[in-house]
Amino acid sequence: MAEELGPWLLVGLGNPGKEYARHRHNVGFMVADLLAERIGARFGRHRRAVAEVAEGRLGFGGPKLVLAKPLTYMNLSGGPVTALAQFYKVPVDQVVAVHDELDIPYGQIRLKQGGGEGGHNGLRSMSKSLGTKDYLRVRFGIGRPPGRQDPADFVLSEFSTVERKELEFLVDRAADAAEAIVSRGLEWAQNAYHGG
Repeated sequence: MAEELGPWLLVGLGNPGKEYARHRHNVGFMVADLLAERIGARFGRHRRAVAEVAEGRLGFGGPKLVLAKPLTYMNLSGGPVTALAQFYKVPVDQVVAVHDELDIPYGQIRLKQGGGEGGHNGLRSMSKSLGTKDYLRVRFGIGRPPGRQDPADFVLSEFSTVERKELEFLVDRAADAAEAIVSRGLEWAQNAYHGG
């Protein structure tokens, strides 16, 4: 059954390079790294797309999972995502983007399919390149910047000391939510993860 459905493409959105690794904008990469660890896969450079990819199965005999981290910087993420979706023959309703979300309070996870991009350049690039907004999203709430801080500066800064105390747990929860979408479906996952 899982094989008939074909693979799922789960894309962690972020910016490549050590200097960005701990930024709020890179929470998608953090979740992808954890998922790769869980399925016992290692990231390597893909031969057809400007991305790092890790492949494995979700659980014993579960669906095939292709984890991706585009290496083009956030605002050009769509090209690698589309190239990978075509390469692995993944339908758009089995493409999942994991990304930071300013409009959701810190620590909350929200799941949805389609909708707007909320000013998120990675999502905007994906929608344009895929030719649709109907892919799935795991939205990791980072909250609004304090005071009059520019949102662009806020997303490209590290989590605060207080936020970092919970970060590992929250990345774990976002990874659980992404797995739930793949294994149980969006509606089940929304019911399970929209409580907190």
